[in-house]
Amino acid sequence: MLDYCVIIPAHNEAQYISYLLDSLTKQSLLPRQAVIVNDNSTDQTASIIDRYANDFPWITKVNSQTEASRLPGSKVVAAFEKGMEEINQPFDFIVKLDADLILPLDYFEKISGFFQTSPNAGIIGGFAYEKEGDQWKLNHPMGNDHVRGAFKAYRKACFDKMNGLRCSIGWDTMDELLARYHGFEVITVPELKVKHLRPTGSSYSKKAKYMQGQAMYKMRYGFGIAFLSMAKVSWKQQKPRYLWDSMIGYITSFFDKTERAVTKDEGKFIRSYRWKNIFQKISGK
Repeated sequence: MLDYCVIIPAHNEAQYISYLLDSLTKQSLLPRQAVIVNDNSTDQTASIIDRYANDFPWITKVNSQTEASRLPGSKVVAAFEKGMEEINQPFDFIVKLDADLILPLDYFEKISGFFQTSPNAGIIGGFAYEKEGDQWKLNHPMGNDHVRGAFKAYRKACFDKMNGLRCSIGWDTMDELLARYHGFEVITVPELKVKHLRPTGSSYSKKAKYMQGQAMYKMRYGFGIAFLSMAKVSWKQQKPRYLWDSMIGYITSFFDKTERAVTKDEGKFIRSYRWKNIFQKISGK
């Protein structure tokens, strides 16, 4: 089996983090190291982490204070980077986890197996399920070839080629595009069902939707791809305002000449890849 390490950014997760850590400490394949980044929590998150760190020597707590003004995305990547600084064990793949999950107890054993049998795999993950009444139901608003940012596993070679994660909202789309740019595959595993305890998007504001448009500008999507991508999300979620807010974010970024998050060559690949997917869906292939 392959070795792995885990980084968990956590901000005010006292309600959920015990569930995650229970499922992590009971994995059939344990991590070499798990770093939990207590990101300026004001509840009991820190003391809960301390309890698990005392019981499991491979768990480490790191205190961090990322800027409160940062939006989901850049804030979580900044915390992740803080955790990366503390990794001192060798690993074959590195995992970023949200603190509000419950993992299947064989989750990482199976992830390890997929990395072993798929040598070109760069990013692997399961699917998220959220509770509706008494039922856990699939919640996967993106395409089936997308791994949710809440539980991403990166092969070390892929992570190194990407030069880590980009500190921007939209990072969990950017990483998959960059992995493909470097010749790696993104693999989703439907049978790995991860319970997500907090409803998707509950922490996102109008400003965050505005920043989604900025993220597409920073990824060099081009206006046409950005519009189609935002319209698709708006239609799927039945939220017309999403399209309006995100397009304002994109157009404002254009006129403000916001700094791009990818190079021109990376952007060229991203546009080509996106258009290819769009035409394939239109043609039904």
